[in-house]
Amino acid sequence: MDVPYTLNAYTRVLKLASTPDWEEFSRISLIAAAGILLIGVIGFLIFLVMSVLPGA
Repeated sequence: MDVPYTLNAYTRVLKLASTPDWEEFSRISLIAAAGILLIGVIGFLIFLVMSVLPGA
């Protein structure tokens, strides 16, 4: 493993990275929240199905 090469690659990536503006940040936050909500709803539906089926 070539350590100086790896450090140069990391440095280059950090130089290319930029802080998102408010519009980009809010859009990413909304998409992440929608994904978390969707996974929660799917989990809740699975819970409901699993609690109803054993009683049938």
